[in-house]
Amino acid sequence: MTALLLLPLLLPCVLPALARRALARLAPAAALWAVTGCAVALAGCSLAALGAFVLIGLLKLPLFAAFGELTHPLHTAPALIVVPAAATSVGVLAVCSWTLVRSVLRQSRAFRAARTEAGSGPAAGDLCVVDSPRPDAYALPGRPHRIVVTTAMLRSLDGAEREALFAHERAHNEGGHHYFLAAAELAAHCHPALRPVRETIRLAVERTADEAAAASVGDRRLTARAIARAALAGHAAGTPRPDFAAAATAGPVPQRVQALLDTPRAPRAGRAVAALLVVCTALSGVTAGSGLADFHHRVEVAQGEETP
Repeated sequence: MTALLLLPLLLPCVLPALARRALARLAPAAALWAVTGCAVALAGCSLAALGAFVLIGLLKLPLFAAFGELTHPLHTAPALIVVPAAATSVGVLAVCSWTLVRSVLRQSRAFRAARTEAGSGPAAGDLCVVDSPRPDAYALPGRPHRIVVTTAMLRSLDGAEREALFAHERAHNEGGHHYFLAAAELAAHCHPALRPVRETIRLAVERTADEAAAASVGDRRLTARAIARAALAGHAAGTPRPDFAAAATAGPVPQRVQALLDTPRAPRAGRAVAALLVVCTALSGVTAGSGLADFHHRVEVAQGEETP
């Protein structure tokens, strides 16, 4: 049982490398879905394993054993292993909860500030223009979704580049990319190894919007030029906004521009990478589920409800 519950805690360590490979070999939208889904699943399985370790440690204590109506000893790994594992799990879960709460509060404040700023300027459809000397543009989710752009950013681009920029930000809102970014943030607080995956998901979000904008305006070079000029203009903008509000200037812009300038080609070995992600997710789910099922069976045996 202990060995089964350890595997969901180790598997997230292989995801950062797999995620980068998936983004390189799969279409950006496919990589976004695959990597985000895998990250969320691995995060959930790791939390389940930590929770199981906590319960095992608690049931080793007489008070909780009596509360759980255990009439026989709970057969697990030696206490020398179980107790430190339970104590460590409690500490990890406490830190994860604390950092997640802090992130939610910070993101909530930034979101309210961004919505207030968006409501202060004139709007034309989903486009909000904010009078500011700081060049910036981003997609702001909510009801309704908004594309926020400052007057300084509008002055930095010509008419065609503005349309490409708007198409990019509109693709974020239409694709619900804020959900992917929020899921990546949540997963990053569940397991330290998933923190680098957060940046890969952010890049996948931007690459997906880049491709959607290029298809919308029908010119990949124009889209690349608009993103590059917007990034150069907004490099020092420093506008406060929530992390789930995607922006064309986010991520490694040179890499994104180069991808737009390159001739699109069929993904290389994409099926193998996708299969690895599926195997990793399935293995984590199966081992976590089997470990929890075994733990439940042992508890029932200790309660006298089942035979060993």
